[in-house]
Amino acid sequence: MERRVALKSMALAMGAMAGLPAWASGWSKGTLEKGTLLTADQSKILTGMVETIIPKTDTPGAGELGVGGFVQKMVTDCYDSKAQASLKSGISNLDEQSIQRFGKSFADAGKDQRMQLLQDMDKGSDAGQKAFLGMVKNLTIQGYMSSEYVMTNLTHYEMIPARYHGCVPVTKG
Repeated sequence: MERRVALKSMALAMGAMAGLPAWASGWSKGTLEKGTLLTADQSKILTGMVETIIPKTDTPGAGELGVGGFVQKMVTDCYDSKAQASLKSGISNLDEQSIQRFGKSFADAGKDQRMQLLQDMDKGSDAGQKAFLGMVKNLTIQGYMSSEYVMTNLTHYEMIPARYHGCVPVTKG
C-alpha cells in the first residue's frame, strides 16, 4: 500500500469518527419512531395482550416493561410484510371479537375476559389466528426475558461469568 493512499484513508476515517457524534446527537425518541406499524389504539391492544400473556405479579408484567413496543419494533424491522399484515389483522380481529362478546375493546376488557379471548383463539381452528398468537407469545417471552429489569434483577446477568482469584493460598483437603 502506498503512503498517500493510507494517509487519505486514515484522514477519511478520522473525519467520519469526528462527525458521527454530531450526527447522532440529533436523534430522539420522536425522530426514531416515525415508521410505526400500528396505530395508537392497536398499540394499546397489543400492550394489553402482552400484559395478559405475562401479567404483573410480584414482578412487573410485560406491559409495564414496554414489551408491546418491543414486539412492534421486532415485527416492523425483522419480519416480512406477510407477518406485519398478520399482526395488524390479528389485533383487529381480536378487538372485533372482544367487542362482539363483551361490548368493549380488548384494551378495556377485564383480565379474565382478555384471558378467555386468548385461550379461545389458541383453541380455535383458524390457522392464521393461531400463527398470530404464537408469534406474539414468542416475541413477548423474548422481549420480557431480555428486558433490563429481568436481566439485572431476576437472572442476575453477569457480562463475564465466574471470577479469577489469582492470589489464594492452596490448601490440601
